[in-house]
Amino acid sequence: MTPHAIQCRKISRGQATGEVIISHDPLSFLGGVDPQTGNIIDREHELYQKNISGKILVIPSGKGSTVGSYVIFQMAKNKTAPLAIIAMEAEPIIATGTIMASIPMVDQPEEDVLEILKEGDLVAVDADSGVIQKMN
Repeated sequence: MTPHAIQCRKISRGQATGEVIISHDPLSFLGGVDPQTGNIIDREHELYQKNISGKILVIPSGKGSTVGSYVIFQMAKNKTAPLAIIAMEAEPIIATGTIMASIPMVDQPEEDVLEILKEGDLVAVDADSGVIQKMN
């Protein structure tokens, strides 16, 4: 089977391959994610008590305080960060955090990845080329 390739816009360079964790809710890293563990701690969030460490995080967008950028950076230092982030629309907080932390990030996919991808799918993100590939 040929992998399904989706074109998108590069936000933060790099490549990663991993398992998808998906949310239809925007995510705030400040107060929404524990940087020590990578667990979602926002009780109102769809991914509450799930862990985003070492996963390809798929979200509609980020939200919240600019301090969220530093939470992402701290997660990278703690080795609890996602492998890559795919957003329908990047906003400055998460974009800045991924650039500071050297986490690959893309947005504006040409197809609705929130509908195409499912939790547990294996996905390759090539932010340098602006391509997402569903591997399974």
